[in-house]
Amino acid sequence: MNLESPKVAVDKSAEDTFNFLSDVKNFEKLMPENISKFEVLDTDKFLFALKGMPEIVLKKKEATPNSKIVLGAAGGKLDFSLTADITEIEPNKSEVKLNFSGEFNAMMAMMIKGPINKFLETLATNMPASV
Repeated sequence: MNLESPKVAVDKSAEDTFNFLSDVKNFEKLMPENISKFEVLDTDKFLFALKGMPEIVLKKKEATPNSKIVLGAAGGKLDFSLTADITEIEPNKSEVKLNFSGEFNAMMAMMIKGPINKFLETLATNMPASV
């Protein structure tokens, strides 16, 4: 299953945006209002939970300076990744698109598609004001 957020413009350079997203503690600023838990576990790993959902641990798996950050599931039953693609538009303006990718059975995919789409949109929407 592959899902994408809308592209969002950020009034920061690609480098500044990359540096913001490279620091996992900053993801707390992007989370939806219905977050019930957020905890930094390591310099490249954090745990979060939304009300009514299980806890999810994400770990930074890959980072390409100023253009891409890949977070992946760290343990748990679900294997997925969340990729932030960063494009510099102007010296102090960049664009970010989030991509979610995971292998799920048809029943699981049906259940989580809506909430994950909403989650991606919220992360993207909160980005311009937070970076």
